[in-house]
Amino acid sequence: MAQPKTQIVVVGGGAGGLELVRRLGSRFGRKHHDIILVDRNLTHIWKPLLHEVAAGSLDANLDEVGYGGHAVRWGYRFFQGSLESIDRTAQTITTAPLIDADGREVIGRHTIRYDYLVVAIGGISNDFGVPGVREHAMFLEQRSQADQFRQRLLNACLRANHLHQQGDADARVRIAIVGGGATGVELAAELYNAAKALRHYGLEVFDESKLEVSLLEAGPRILPQLDEPLAETAKQELIALGVNVRDKTQVTRIDDGVVHTVDGTTIAADLIVWAAGVKGAEELATMSDLERNRLNQLVVRPTLQTTLDDRIYALGDCASCLLPGAERPVPPRAQTAHQMASQIFANLIRAQNGQPLKDFVYHDHGSLVSLSRFSTVGSLMGNLVGGRMFIEGRLARWAYQSLYRMHLIAIHGWLRGVAMIAVGHVNQIVRPRLKLH
Repeated sequence: MAQPKTQIVVVGGGAGGLELVRRLGSRFGRKHHDIILVDRNLTHIWKPLLHEVAAGSLDANLDEVGYGGHAVRWGYRFFQGSLESIDRTAQTITTAPLIDADGREVIGRHTIRYDYLVVAIGGISNDFGVPGVREHAMFLEQRSQADQFRQRLLNACLRANHLHQQGDADARVRIAIVGGGATGVELAAELYNAAKALRHYGLEVFDESKLEVSLLEAGPRILPQLDEPLAETAKQELIALGVNVRDKTQVTRIDDGVVHTVDGTTIAADLIVWAAGVKGAEELATMSDLERNRLNQLVVRPTLQTTLDDRIYALGDCASCLLPGAERPVPPRAQTAHQMASQIFANLIRAQNGQPLKDFVYHDHGSLVSLSRFSTVGSLMGNLVGGRMFIEGRLARWAYQSLYRMHLIAIHGWLRGVAMIAVGHVNQIVRPRLKLH
C-alpha cells in the first residue's frame, strides 16, 4: 500500500500564507506532499495597497493574484472556504459552507486532513468596544470593503459636484478616519490625490478644496511606530494638504454620519472609516481550544508553534509571539508576516527531518509611510545597521515601492516577479489615473 502523502494545510492566503505555500510547493512538489491553501476569497491583493484601492488610485484587477492559477504554477492545491473549526485529535479542519450571493450553497461543510497546519488568517480592526463602530463605520480589511468604500466615495463626490452646479457653494464631502496609524494616514493623503484628479473625469467643479478629511487619533501623536520627528513631519504634510489632524482625541460612540469624542465634540461625516488597532479574527474564538491572548490572537512559542499543539503553527496578525527578553509581542506588520513565513518554512522542513526547530528572530527593517505622491517618510534598515536611518522624499518613496516589489518576488519567484514589476511600470503609464467603476 502506498504511503499517504504528507499533508500541509495553510489557512489564509495573505502575504505570509501565500508566500509560504509557494515555497512549500516549490520545495516539495506533489509527489510525496499535498500542500493545500484554504482561503475564503479567490484572489489575493497585498493588504498595504487597500487604501489605494479605496481611493481609486489602484485598479485591484491588475494587481491581484488568482489563487487557482498560482496553485497550478507552484505545485499546491487551492480550496475556497472559511475556517470553521480545528479537531486537534483527528488532525482535521472543517470549513464552513460556501454560500453565493443568492443564499444558495455552493460547497457544503468540508473536512480536510492535515499533518501540519499553519493558521494565517490575518486580523481585523479592533473596535475596542466602542458603540456603533460595526454598524456605522467602514473598514479596509479586504478588497470588497475597499471597493465598497470607493463606490460610496465616488457617489459622495458626484453628489457634491451636482450641488455645486445647482448653486450650493458650501457642499462638501466629509470623511472621518479613526486611527492615526499607517492605514489612516496613507488613506487621508491618498484621498486628496484622488480628489485632485476627479476634475479630469467629468466632475467639472469638484476638486480637493471640496474635501474635508478629519484624522482622529486617541494617542498623543499619529504614527506611533515612527520616531517623533518623522511623525511630526507627516503630520505637517497632512495639515498642508488640508487634513484636520486631531491627536489625543478618543472616540466614544459612532452614530449614522456622526462621530462622538470624549470631550463632547461631534464630527459630522458622509463616510466614516475605522482604522484603529488590530486583533485576531472572530472565528479564532470558537474554532478550537488553542490558547489565545486578550486580543483574540493565537499564542505561539518562539518556534511559531502554538502552545498546545506542536503540529499547528500561526503567523501574521492572528499570532501573538513574545520572544525571549522582549517586553512586547512581535508587531503586526507585513514584514513580520514575511519573516514568520520564512521561519515556518524552515521549521517545517526540520520537523519532517526529525531535527530540532529553531526560534524565530525578528529583524526590524524600519517603517515607511507613503503620503501618496506628495511625500514619503520613514526609517530604513532598523537594527540591521545598529540603529535607524531616517529618510524622506525620493529615497523614501523608492524604498516604499521596493516593499511591494519584494512582495511580488516572494510570491511569484524571481523571474516572474521581475516580469510583474516591469508590467506594473507599463501600467502606470498606460492605465487611467483613477478607477471609477
